[in-house]
Amino acid sequence: MTEKIYFYPGWLRIWHGLNAIFCILLIITGIRMQYAFSSPVVTFERAVSWHNFGGIALTFNYTIFLIGNIFTKNGAHYRLRFKNISQRLLKQLLYYSVGIFRKEHSPFPINEDRKFNPLQQISYLIIMYFAVPILFITGWALLFPEFIMRNVFGFSGIFLTAQLHIAMGFFVSLFLIIHLYVSTMGTKPISNFKSIITGWQEAH
Repeated sequence: MTEKIYFYPGWLRIWHGLNAIFCILLIITGIRMQYAFSSPVVTFERAVSWHNFGGIALTFNYTIFLIGNIFTKNGAHYRLRFKNISQRLLKQLLYYSVGIFRKEHSPFPINEDRKFNPLQQISYLIIMYFAVPILFITGWALLFPEFIMRNVFGFSGIFLTAQLHIAMGFFVSLFLIIHLYVSTMGTKPISNFKSIITGWQEAH
């Protein structure tokens, strides 16, 4: 019988669902704003409005994530242990690239104290505590460009802010694609998707 662990309380499941909706909205409208293709449904002006709304909504949703990680035990899963980190990352990378196709057991199976393997943990830390905050800071700055420095080393401050925002948006979008793929690597391809709905994660 497969063991199940209650990893996703209600607040986290709601946060994750809203996060997915707002991220998809921002990606679609961001692409529409970046590439001037004709669309009778998503006009440029409408894309800007929706993108601004999605960014503001995602900022507040992210605040819930931070508060939740501070006041619940979920935050413990994001505390990185640096001891033997390179060896643990290599071991997990080899599992993802070779071991999983040989039906080998995960080198870092989930349990009550370990929700993420080392590669997941460091990836989520980079995304949630580095890339996403930069996206928010640059996004809000572009909403209020009067607060952006006019010149930075001879370059337009607005231009540099916009480029950094686009670069982080691309980085986060790439992560989401990888995240969806890795999510299929549960006991069954849909196991991890079911867990974020029910709250119960199948251990494997």
